Amino acid sequence: MPLPDALWRFTSTDDPHAVSLIVETPAGTHVRRIPPAMPLPAGVEQGFGAEEAAHTAAATWGLPDFVFQSALTRKGSGQRELGDRLLLSGKRGAVIQIKSRTVKPKADVEERDWIQKVTTKAMKQAKGTVRMLRLQSADLVNGRGTSLSVAGDAYEWMAVSLLDHNHVPAETLPTFEPIGMPALTLTRRDWDFLFDQLRSTTAVLDYLFRVVGEPPIALGDEPVRYYQLAAADAAAPPQAAINTELVGPGGRHFSTPLLPQVPAGAGETNAHLVIRAVLEDVATSMLRDGVAESDRLTVLSDLDRLPVSMREEWGQLLLDMLDDVEQAPDGQVKFRSRRQLHEVEDGDRQMLFMCATRFDKYVEASFGSFVMLRHHQVGERTGRPDSLSSVGVMLTPNYGGKRPWDTMLVKVVGPSRLTPEQVSEFGQLWPDGGNA
Repeated sequence: MPLPDALWRFTSTDDPHAVSLIVETPAGTHVRRIPPAMPLPAGVEQGFGAEEAAHTAAATWGLPDFVFQSALTRKGSGQRELGDRLLLSGKRGAVIQIKSRTVKPKADVEERDWIQKVTTKAMKQAKGTVRMLRLQSADLVNGRGTSLSVAGDAYEWMAVSLLDHNHVPAETLPTFEPIGMPALTLTRRDWDFLFDQLRSTTAVLDYLFRVVGEPPIALGDEPVRYYQLAAADAAAPPQAAINTELVGPGGRHFSTPLLPQVPAGAGETNAHLVIRAVLEDVATSMLRDGVAESDRLTVLSDLDRLPVSMREEWGQLLLDMLDDVEQAPDGQVKFRSRRQLHEVEDGDRQMLFMCATRFDKYVEASFGSFVMLRHHQVGERTGRPDSLSSVGVMLTPNYGGKRPWDTMLVKVVGPSRLTPEQVSEFGQLWPDGGNA
């Protein structure tokens, strides 16, 4: 793949399996080392070990809730495996078929023939998985250990043939017949790179669906393609500004590249980990509350849509807001908040983050009224209340020392059904455009 003028690639003589990319960004020169795929677990057959390693990468750098193990479904008098792994977030799903080279590599021609053979097989298997899920839903278990009933028609699908091979011949480009859905091939190093770079399952899925429409590239060149697209994103003009009045006075328009050139969390602080910690809190608290699994995953995917390049800023903001509300005089409660409104294919999504001095019944009720009111107002202004979903997350300092904060969640979907009296009452508590 030809490299643009602002992107260079070189291979270390000490580790021929590691590649480094030198990228010229608006913030200066950035060196991104692409290490080999993570080691396979010890004491496990290589094929199963490759599946576990791919699962671990997705569950560690993404969220375990979005990566599902294979399952067996009945077909006639026998059984059929549904994928090696599946990624599910929102309305998108990817069937991952993992093929591992378990013998010593041979000549390049023979290796290319083997890769072609297993890629063709993987694509047929992925097609079969989606076909079976469309015929009959199946209960799949994710990395959190929870089960979700997956119906094939509920998702937009793609297939990924994931190759575990330490010596892929240069310029290997496997081909396959169309399988009725988007499909592409990756190496495990490519897979690990994407999850390490983006630290978001939703963002990785969005990327995979984006590049599947691009011309195919050689196996192992995914980091190069990523940085080509990231550079194009950085140079692209901002999208047309949305009407900031939809969120009321003081609303601001933000535009950020879809693909960050600097890896997520590469800043000088660990503020990006705050958002991950909040996602963990939401995931586990909803399990304790007995929320339906489909609803729990919908909330997590909505929150996971927070743009990767904004997560460090938002994480630092939450830390600053927590510190600020703790300074409230004794006996008083202070609130700070920020929210974001964005459009997706099936409607509008509003995320609301709030910090409050302490947690009690008054604060809980106040937060609920805040989310319901802002949901009502945005639905009225857009004229699309049926397609609006609002997820609110409140953090309050934990003074017991066991953890830095406690987390509360409120979600509102569709028309608010607030009465005029409630709108007026909540509006006095939360003035439109006021600093909560």
